[in-house]
Amino acid sequence: MAHMHSVQLPDDLSARLTNLAKLTKRTKSHFLREALERTLEDLEDAYLAETAHEAFLKSGEAAIPLEEVEKRLGLEN
Repeated sequence: MAHMHSVQLPDDLSARLTNLAKLTKRTKSHFLREALERTLEDLEDAYLAETAHEAFLKSGEAAIPLEEVEKRLGLEN
């Protein structure tokens, strides 16, 4: 099921979206949906990474230097 959402765009961005839709004969909704699909996963990943980093900092656990990680994994040069 599709859901309707509303978004306000600055004039310049709206004009670019309208122009792209006309040039490609696709709907503005198509491009907004595509932009969200491409961006949302990155935003979700960034949020998860930030949350994990904050949890690590609060844990007081010591960080392991990259050189040590490489050594443990057999990746040292």
